[in-house]
Amino acid sequence: MKRPPSNTLYGLFRSFRENNPIDDIPLPNLPSSNFVHGSRRHRKNSVSGVALTSFIEVDPSSHFPIQNLPFGVFKPKPASTARPGVAIGDYVLDLSAIAAAGLFNGPILRNSDCFYQPNLNKFLALGRPAWKEARATLQKLLSSTEPTLRDNQSLKQESLIPLSEVEMLLPVAIGDFTDFFSSMDHVHDCGAKINCKAGQAIPLKWYVGLGCHSTEIYSCIFDRLQIEQVLFRVRLDLPIAYHGRASSIVISGTDITRPRSIRDVSLETFLRPRWGAAVVGPGNELGNPVDVNEAADHIFGLVLMNGWIGTTISPWIVTLEALEPFSCDPPKKVCISWFLYDVCSEVQHPHLMPYVAENISESYDITLELAHLTVNGCNLRPGDLFGTGTISGPGPESYGSLLELTWDKPLSLNGVTREFLEDGDEVIITGFSKGNGYKVGFGKCSGKIVPPP
Repeated sequence: MKRPPSNTLYGLFRSFRENNPIDDIPLPNLPSSNFVHGSRRHRKNSVSGVALTSFIEVDPSSHFPIQNLPFGVFKPKPASTARPGVAIGDYVLDLSAIAAAGLFNGPILRNSDCFYQPNLNKFLALGRPAWKEARATLQKLLSSTEPTLRDNQSLKQESLIPLSEVEMLLPVAIGDFTDFFSSMDHVHDCGAKINCKAGQAIPLKWYVGLGCHSTEIYSCIFDRLQIEQVLFRVRLDLPIAYHGRASSIVISGTDITRPRSIRDVSLETFLRPRWGAAVVGPGNELGNPVDVNEAADHIFGLVLMNGWIGTTISPWIVTLEALEPFSCDPPKKVCISWFLYDVCSEVQHPHLMPYVAENISESYDITLELAHLTVNGCNLRPGDLFGTGTISGPGPESYGSLLELTWDKPLSLNGVTREFLEDGDEVIITGFSKGNGYKVGFGKCSGKIVPPP
């Protein structure tokens, strides 16, 4: 049987194993100092070397400057049809109106009807050249020096709609949803809090509780080692993931109904801030894995995600091109190269928050995770979503789940205590990368717990 290419995830792991016999690898210690913030490598978002500005006034605190231009789907009015748009300041630009005006005149999008669709799937399927063409066109149209849209009052009135007046919808039709386990700080924090000594492995039951069936495979491969040690070691080399229900993913602002009979469930079930990526491009055919070096071409962008008793995502997909100036170095003591972004997130609660500040630069790479999804030939489709899993930092100020925050005592802030989220509690997650005088942000991902009927 032909062996997978060496630059696939399997090939990387096989090469690592051949050069590093598992019996010779000591169980790693994971003090919090092992994982540090990535170093930023900012570059200017510019045209011909000139800093880019828009004719639309954008507050410096806004998540949606011209350097961002995230994509989403909205309705201008309740009876309107859904259509794609991009966020710019306090407005959404209607892409169907821009397309109808003939302003997408590049070679790929000139004859495409992708912006007349009720979701972004058809646009995502066109691949990175189309995404770059669309972004370049929109940045030019919205720039302060371009008169085409700036001086066309009727088109501006038709295409620029206040965000406060629109209804946001799921940006893509999600076919499949996979959630990964990306944060080693989260592994270490939770392991220590369920009777694991520092540097030891997490008990098998914790993985079983997450619905991870991969432990059976690992126990067969490494039958001479304790399964807990294997899981801990393998986590440094192979991403762990589970498949979830795509049908119950909802857009930010949707109430989350507490399941019947659930009263005393671990808080970790209810609050797990994370990131998600829309899987795009031509996808891959069944049986043909995506090379890890090409995986970025299959990822359109990222959204905020809260994986609690439901799954809530933010409405705006921030493209990899918008995040590229914030790419950062990987955490230390990792055997394989990663591809990360320096993004700070915050969780808010009307009484308790903000209390969580995270940084995705302390987690593992989304491109490697996508390659891992396809390494055995699984086919991905435009609009598929995969999450990073809970992202935590090394200390209490950056814990990413209520399990970590309340494992030994209730959380108490501003005179209010919580062991569990209660009916009526609303959780808001925000995140942004900070540039020179601007933010590339995700908006917010919010949801409120309501009692069952």
